Amino acid sequence: MNTFASLARPSPPPLQKTGASVRDALARADHLLLDLDGTLVRQNEAIDGAAELLARFEGRFAIVSNNSTHTAQGLSLRLRRLGLRVPPARIVLAGEGAVALLARQQPGARVMVVGSAALQRLAAGRGLRPVSTGADVVLLALDLRFSHARLSAVVHELRGGARLLVANADTSHPGPQGRLVPETGALLAAVVAASGVRPWRVVGKPEPLLFEQGLRCLGADPARTLVVGDNPATDAAGAARLGLACLLVGDAPGAHAASVAQLAALPAAPVRLSSA
Repeated sequence: MNTFASLARPSPPPLQKTGASVRDALARADHLLLDLDGTLVRQNEAIDGAAELLARFEGRFAIVSNNSTHTAQGLSLRLRRLGLRVPPARIVLAGEGAVALLARQQPGARVMVVGSAALQRLAAGRGLRPVSTGADVVLLALDLRFSHARLSAVVHELRGGARLLVANADTSHPGPQGRLVPETGALLAAVVAASGVRPWRVVGKPEPLLFEQGLRCLGADPARTLVVGDNPATDAAGAARLGLACLLVGDAPGAHAASVAQLAALPAAPVRLSSA
């Protein structure tokens, strides 16, 4: 879990786990900020109800994800193959966010990108200088080829004075058949243990940057925007920091609905709770 706190607005009252309150929260929402892994997809399969929920909120949703492997363009194509139509402009990703942050704050920085080839190309395209030694910053993302040699190289750069920028601190995300897929946070634990260096900045949820970008790309009013996710430590905690309402799906503690399919099947009209 990300422990790097930030200032935020007061959180809204927590939703009660009742059918009426969940229906009412969804019906009141003008816009949705949607998590990806575990909420809409599991690896290479769409979750039941995901396409229906996106269709119901067509033009009024954005995906806000700690994904640090893909670019928005590449992920949009991948989702289309799964039957989910999401334009790149409505996809906010932690990996891209980390590159954009570094390009703004340290233009032309020498950066060791520990991540996918797509993220390395993105960094070069934003004017950063990917290097294997002599880095100003180590950008740690999900690296499927992470090895002992890679860890040693990262530790050498950090001990030499490079700052550590982390795309997200998730230790895992849900995969098919209930399996857990190791995430960037698992690599971060090894890096911190071996180097003794703490991150300069963590970009992903529950930090506010991705939520704020999602609100901007929608032109959304936070008071009428609903976060839908599956992780209390990232989705719910991040929403609370910004005063956004949140619905959790799945089997996590405090979940409001068992699945996205249940949300997609709820009536669109607000439910008036009886005062009796």
